[in-house]
Amino acid sequence: MRVVVLAGGVSTERDVSLSSGRMIYEALKKNGHRAILLDVYLGYTGDDAETIFDRDEDWAAEIGAVGEENPDIGAVKALRADGDRSFFGPNVIPICQSADVVFLALHGENGENGKIQACFDLMGIRYTGTDYVSSALCMDKGLAKELFDYHGIPTPKGIRLGKGDLDPKSVPFPCVVKACCGGSSVGVGIAHNEEEYGLALEEGFRYDKEVIIEQYIKGREFSVGVMDGKALPVIEIAPLCGFYDYKNKYQEGSTVETCPAQISERKTKEMQHLAEQVFRVLRLKNYARMDFMMSEEEEIFCLEANTLPGMTPTSLLPQEAAAVGMDFGELCEQILRSALERV
Repeated sequence: MRVVVLAGGVSTERDVSLSSGRMIYEALKKNGHRAILLDVYLGYTGDDAETIFDRDEDWAAEIGAVGEENPDIGAVKALRADGDRSFFGPNVIPICQSADVVFLALHGENGENGKIQACFDLMGIRYTGTDYVSSALCMDKGLAKELFDYHGIPTPKGIRLGKGDLDPKSVPFPCVVKACCGGSSVGVGIAHNEEEYGLALEEGFRYDKEVIIEQYIKGREFSVGVMDGKALPVIEIAPLCGFYDYKNKYQEGSTVETCPAQISERKTKEMQHLAEQVFRVLRLKNYARMDFMMSEEEEIFCLEANTLPGMTPTSLLPQEAAAVGMDFGELCEQILRSALERV
């Protein structure tokens, strides 16, 4: 099968996407697919784009690993002579049109907000992950929280605040401030006082024109992957220092992850049921991952849904799949099959 693994882009999660793309590409090659790894923003400038799937080369050779700091998006944009007039790099659309399916390894803005999915739908390009409607619902954390509230899914109390809006500050300290449409905990801060709150707002507004200010839940953090509506085992995430921020998510050895999580069977089933409910409420398809907090009183709160979960060496979804006997190659294959079965 001809598969384009689409990664990179210019979101704050570019490095994570490239790491995910490398692993997916290598797994698909081992599975016998005619796979290529393509940066959605930089594209491909060779003369033989029409025969690109017949070339025998290491498409991952120039793709770097995820770094310790947020990527320099300005430097990436400078690599294209035309700047950012188009999100899609040279030959990206025709190459994707010539593939049997595109495996989306994109994370963050444009990759997960539904724009690429809508474009591909109009062009008849098959792709993995959910559709444009559910992508948009999940990317906007404020809108997702409103749907959680409407459907009775427990979520931390919070408000949406726009840049320049009068701050009602109805959420007491400590509170969490996060960019409304960010990902990988970029633009997220925990504030215990007015000074930290001001700094957290400044950081959040660096990445979005709106932020979410929500109740801080002291307790344990978990995640639950869902594939085709069925929950995988629960995984617990325990950072060795601080909270589950960008560095703790992607730097090996920064976090202790336990799967299956060491919680009661009752709490396991409750969390899995909530994950499946979120999958339905947000109209998700193919696969996704839901993040949860469990308070010291063992109350469960859903934080958000991730429509294209990370597939890096330290990512959670592959660990959950492994807990039920599904190795990384099998996980990629199941995601592909499910995407191709979707009408």
